[in-house]
Amino acid sequence: MENFTNKTIDIKQLPKFEEVVFTALHPKYFRVVLINLGIVIALFILAPMVLSVINPELFSGRVWLILGMLIPILLIFIVSFSISGFRKKGFAFREHDVLYRYGVLATNTIVIPYNRVQHVALHEGFMSRLFGLAKIEIFTAGGSSSDIAIPGIAKEEAENIKQLLMGKIQKQL
Repeated sequence: MENFTNKTIDIKQLPKFEEVVFTALHPKYFRVVLINLGIVIALFILAPMVLSVINPELFSGRVWLILGMLIPILLIFIVSFSISGFRKKGFAFREHDVLYRYGVLATNTIVIPYNRVQHVALHEGFMSRLFGLAKIEIFTAGGSSSDIAIPGIAKEEAENIKQLLMGKIQKQL
């Protein structure tokens, strides 16, 4: 303990993750997003219709007028946020870490060093499987849920990424 040092680091010399070129999600994943949006939109439209058939007194003319104005505005916001969210998402694998960027109003970037990775999972949802896509989930110590979930990756590429990460984990052992 007598040789302990704690020198100050020049933060100007640190690598900047903002300069990393992120890989965009697969273009087919946008179709998955649109299909999921279509399901949500159908529920927004069909729910009031079904309720009005079950209980006609529940929805007066004024309620339909309010719903007729609010639902399209809400749907425009949902579609706009989904499109911009898709465009902002990206990932990168560097020599020592993995990065994932996402967000709509605020851009978030998660950086996980490979030496913190405990487990890697590959998932295929029903819609993603139809388009040959998968999601990589990266787990670190101390959590029950994944720290990074990167959707919209071609299945073959996702399998290669999983093998890369598993190899990084094996090297640590």
